[in-house]
Amino acid sequence: MTEKKNNIEEIIENEDIKENPMKVEFTKIPLIPLRAVAVIPGMVTHFDVGREKSILALEKAMEENGQVFLVMQRDASIENPKRENMYEYGTIANVKQVLRLPGRTCRILVEGIKRAKLEETVTVKGYYTAIVTIPKITEAIISANNILEAMHRKLTTLYEEYVTLLGRISHEGYFNAVAADDIGVVADAMVGSMALKSEVIQSFIEELDGITRAEKLLPLLVNEIEILKLERDLATKVKSTIDEKQKEYYLREQLKAIQEELGEYSEEVDEDEMGEYIKAIESKRYPEEVRAKLKKEMSRLSKMSPMSPEASVIRSYMETLIELPFGIETKEKLDIKHVGRILERDHYGMNKVKERIIEYIAAKKLSNSFNSPILCLVGPPGTGKTSIVKSIAEAINRKYVRMSLGGIKDEAEIRGHRRTYIGSMPGRVVKAIKQAGSMNPLILFDEIDKLGNDFRGDPASAMLEVLDAEQNNAFRDHYLEVSLDLSHVMFITTANTVETIPRALLDRMEVIEVTGYTEEEKMHIANKYLIPKQLKKHGMTRKHLNITDSVLKKVISNYTRESGVRNLEREIASLCRKVATRMQLEETDRVKLTVNNIEDFLGPQKYHYDTTFDKDEVGIARGLAWTQVGGDTLTIEVNIMNGTGHVELTGRLGDVMKESAKAAIGYIRSQTDRLNINPDFYKDKDIHVHVPEGAVPKDGPSAGITLATAIISALTNRKVRRDVAMTGEITLRGRVLPIGGLKEKLSAARRANVRQVLIPMENIRDLAEVPKQITDELEITPVSNMDDVLKNALAE
Repeated sequence: MTEKKNNIEEIIENEDIKENPMKVEFTKIPLIPLRAVAVIPGMVTHFDVGREKSILALEKAMEENGQVFLVMQRDASIENPKRENMYEYGTIANVKQVLRLPGRTCRILVEGIKRAKLEETVTVKGYYTAIVTIPKITEAIISANNILEAMHRKLTTLYEEYVTLLGRISHEGYFNAVAADDIGVVADAMVGSMALKSEVIQSFIEELDGITRAEKLLPLLVNEIEILKLERDLATKVKSTIDEKQKEYYLREQLKAIQEELGEYSEEVDEDEMGEYIKAIESKRYPEEVRAKLKKEMSRLSKMSPMSPEASVIRSYMETLIELPFGIETKEKLDIKHVGRILERDHYGMNKVKERIIEYIAAKKLSNSFNSPILCLVGPPGTGKTSIVKSIAEAINRKYVRMSLGGIKDEAEIRGHRRTYIGSMPGRVVKAIKQAGSMNPLILFDEIDKLGNDFRGDPASAMLEVLDAEQNNAFRDHYLEVSLDLSHVMFITTANTVETIPRALLDRMEVIEVTGYTEEEKMHIANKYLIPKQLKKHGMTRKHLNITDSVLKKVISNYTRESGVRNLEREIASLCRKVATRMQLEETDRVKLTVNNIEDFLGPQKYHYDTTFDKDEVGIARGLAWTQVGGDTLTIEVNIMNGTGHVELTGRLGDVMKESAKAAIGYIRSQTDRLNINPDFYKDKDIHVHVPEGAVPKDGPSAGITLATAIISALTNRKVRRDVAMTGEITLRGRVLPIGGLKEKLSAARRANVRQVLIPMENIRDLAEVPKQITDELEITPVSNMDDVLKNALAE
């Protein structure tokens, strides 16, 4: 032992010390090391003592004056701690009560008396003995200092709020804590009553200055108050939730008791429900993935309370899967003649669509593995695209489901919502399969060119998998979470234009163009479909209203301007209503319609069409144009005036049409010698090109040869034949390039009583699609350059 230790032992062996140990600096006292427990002076607490050395030290203390030295271990896991494993400061405490527990364990109640510094530990007779010193602590009397008084008041206020929030400290304990005169004692009492971590309490034990302890306690109290407030708020929320659940449970139990009294309740409801699910799973030919998913969800449902929100979500999911028609398909009719009869019965024209369906049936009959086509019918509104799809479904015996895509902006509409969302549901494709009740229906995606997109995703991108024959055999809806085979589904889409359809989506579909109807086709459709339909709808027959071909032709020409027949049907319906009204007023059962009295029923004519001029004119040529409502004639007028070579283009012409005019002038300037035109005309002549109906926008390159012909006519003073119309794009070298919309343009020429039509040489192949009654009444002349055009267009 060192010299210092020998001196300590000599002092503590002094008999006078044993009788009154507080008179000297050093004290020898039984030691109990504490695990994760700190005791501060003024603190009353209890803890269990189980180590043999600690129990012997406790017994020694009880034999003497009942005092022990309590000090916390730095590491609670050490079984036999040494001096360096213990904190430097601890507390001398009085043992108030000892309770013997089974297994030689004691539960003791202690009260902290004063701080002490651990100098050394000695093991005597199997227990720890501590050699401690009592540090000198200066009293900080509250009443003697205004600062201390203010600090005491602040501590009291905060401690009162803490006690109120905690709710576990008695009024007596509160008053004992705040009643002391020494600010350090007040701080010790407050710390001892608070639910603090042992390391925090140890830090207060080691702080000898009472004022510093009080200052350190202030922010600690504020922090504890904030934590207690948060705990109170959380407890309030939890309690309200629990109260709501208890109320719901109580009401359901009451309802259950009432139903039992009425004989309407059965404990076997849940078992019956499970039995229905099992029966449904076993009765259908589900794919293995679907069957496994259903069994898994049923297992989860069986372990849940029937009233839990999750249970209702699982029920909805299982019912959706069970209701899908797995293994159910309608048998297709592969009779080409039968399909042809149905399509001809319901629709006139549309030969490309009918031909494609017949080809599909023929190939399908030869090979059952032949996949259904994915078609896109593109054409103007009112041409019967949607209605023919319904006829196709009937003809080949497939269930028909129509899905309008116009305005859809949410990808989840196609792929469905994930089940994590409230109110989630499958996408429209899955709903269509469910609605059809068959795994091989015909699904019509109407108006696919009207799909939109926004922050919720791009539905057109979601359609890529649906409309891809190589991928849709394993389509995954976000709601179903299982693969769905769409390879047996026949998809047909409709659109008014392909311009707004994404290229990747358009590439997955076979585009079939549905052109507008000619006047003859509209008359045939009206006589065969529209007039009988409207007569039946209005309770009339041909006896009451007989619409002759001449009247019908006038209605088509002067009251409608469209590619389809939707407005024509409206006008026929209007005629039926007017005739019904007149029959009631005049008390007759028959009304005669003629070309002369049609305006009495439908009002003044809405549209007028240009016809041929009375005579040949200089600087006026007739072109042909395609519009969204069909073909029309286009009159181009040119005036030549003395000036400075300015070219004026009017009539609301688009950029492409203006460029065509410039190309025509460029061609003319390069051919002045051949055309006998003054080579300086572009310097001393102003050219004004005008296209009448200035309020209507006009654009496109197909008026190129018409512009060139009108300008050449005005410059050479040669007349343009009044019975000739033309269409074609011009190049700077005078070549004539092909155009589109030939059928509609030729129909407009025929309606305008034109005798000869000049078309580009390369458009001869398109004549096969033009009805024979049009080509028979027109002299169609193919031209390859401007020489051919001028030879036919200019008068001798």
